[in-house]
Amino acid sequence: MKQFLKFTLATIVGIIITSVIGMLLMFGIIGAIAGSAEKVVKVQPNSVYELELNGQLIERSKDDPFTEIFSNAFGQDAAKIIGLDDVLANIRKAKADENIKGIYLKGGMLTGGYASVKEIRDALADFRQSGKFIVAYADTYSQKNYYLSSIADKVYLNTQGMLEFQGIAANTTFFKNTLDKLGVEMQIVKVGTYKSAVEPYIDTKMSEANKEQVTAFINSIWKNVLAEISQSRNIPVDSLNRYADAMMTFQPTEMALKNKLVDSLVYSDGMNEVFKKLTKQEDFKDIHFISHSDMNKVPHSEKMQKQKVAVIYGVGGIDMGQTDEITSEDLVETINEVKDEKSVKAVVFRVNSPGGSAYGSEQIWHAITELKKVKPVIVSMGDYAASGGYYISCAADSIIAQPNTLTGSIGIFGTIPNIEGLNKKIGLTHDGVKTNKMSDAISLNRAFTPDERNIMQSYINRGYELFTKRCADGRGMNIDSLKAIAEGRVWTGEDAMRIGLVDKLGGLGDAIKIAAGKAKLENYMVKEFPAKEDIMTRLFKDMNSTVETKILKSRLGDENYRLLKQIEQAKYFNGIQALMPVNITLN
Repeated sequence: MKQFLKFTLATIVGIIITSVIGMLLMFGIIGAIAGSAEKVVKVQPNSVYELELNGQLIERSKDDPFTEIFSNAFGQDAAKIIGLDDVLANIRKAKADENIKGIYLKGGMLTGGYASVKEIRDALADFRQSGKFIVAYADTYSQKNYYLSSIADKVYLNTQGMLEFQGIAANTTFFKNTLDKLGVEMQIVKVGTYKSAVEPYIDTKMSEANKEQVTAFINSIWKNVLAEISQSRNIPVDSLNRYADAMMTFQPTEMALKNKLVDSLVYSDGMNEVFKKLTKQEDFKDIHFISHSDMNKVPHSEKMQKQKVAVIYGVGGIDMGQTDEITSEDLVETINEVKDEKSVKAVVFRVNSPGGSAYGSEQIWHAITELKKVKPVIVSMGDYAASGGYYISCAADSIIAQPNTLTGSIGIFGTIPNIEGLNKKIGLTHDGVKTNKMSDAISLNRAFTPDERNIMQSYINRGYELFTKRCADGRGMNIDSLKAIAEGRVWTGEDAMRIGLVDKLGGLGDAIKIAAGKAKLENYMVKEFPAKEDIMTRLFKDMNSTVETKILKSRLGDENYRLLKQIEQAKYFNGIQALMPVNITLN
């Protein structure tokens, strides 16, 4: 009886503790929802749009009620997420609003691809045509932030600050030695000399072919970065390369000023005088700074129009098991919805994807092909539109990419792990019977037989033939010409245009104008698909599927979580994969 009472009491206490924790979590969620409630912000005279270049830059903004809750629970600052769509929209609003006198690029650590950063840079260049000012200040400039900020009229650096400028390096992490210790062998069948997404699982270093393609595309990206900085700062490219070779990051701060990389060295409070002069205000308190989050709540000035250009977003890996990435079934449904909506007269397909499932890519390709029969379709490429990302793009009427977009990678692979070595290490054995020669084919518990490997290679070859045919047909190219630039090779947008994989260099705005022109639209609105999820939808979606992810990110940090995700991603490699090496990190 005593033991019974003891266990009963323990159970009651456990229930009470769980209920209290649940209530606290729910209060936190309600607080997050209340705090994120949209309130219209009115722009006051003498205002400056303050764009803080800090956090993770993603294609589309989203309400994320869990991130701050879990970060606070583990004593960490919540990771900032900035939507490229919001940044571009806010720059347009700032240009049109007479009460906004200029834009302040406030330094931080913004992580994102070079193509996305260029998209913002181009929008800022367009903003400058209004005659309004752009100024930048940072305690420390990352290289990407400096590239972005160099478009400003004046660039300021803290007197004791740092400016990272050292060129681009590409690094990847290899898991083969770890897998060998575990007794796991990744068995690979592929087509494409340059198809390197599987290398981290089967080698300890880059292949020569991979080094060749990565060297080519990072030099192409760096060339474009230097050209734009050179034009904005009036510094010869040769000089910029010398500064990079000297690793400006750890040079005396005065060197950045001497080399004309910045215009002045000031402490942060020194910017007060800068803004007083720019806005012609005697008292700094009369200047109103609008944060990025508040700027999101400033209403658009565009008029309602009946005719629309749709922007369909295809963002992330294709059928890679991540809820916030591309699920081919859902994207096909969205494409069909746009096809049937009568008010939509033209379509921009915004692709920011390194690829994924070849089967899923084929389904999306088919939906885009059917859409193209009734409405013009223009592809706008983001940071990546490679492998499966190119597969789903190739059928469009026209393809627009940034010079720094990574695209191509027309090749496929399949992987089957062999865990025979692991079984031996932990003492597992297997035995069985079968009715036919291939009844137990493609087992995880042993290596391929020669017949099994031949069957798998034939399967991959058929997939490659289909992939290259889709691309050749979509681009109006001879199949042999297409194969000569395929082989899984990754190209920058600039090089892709040279070899016929891309039609024009530009951003999302350029693609929208081209789409409208194809449909002969003069007055139109832009409508995004799929519609953004409201915060309650995100809440229940996160509760059901991504709470574990939030916890892991909070505990591991972004870099370690990225490695964990890369390892986990391998389990989705069953079947044909059209995926580029997204594990390569560019500084």
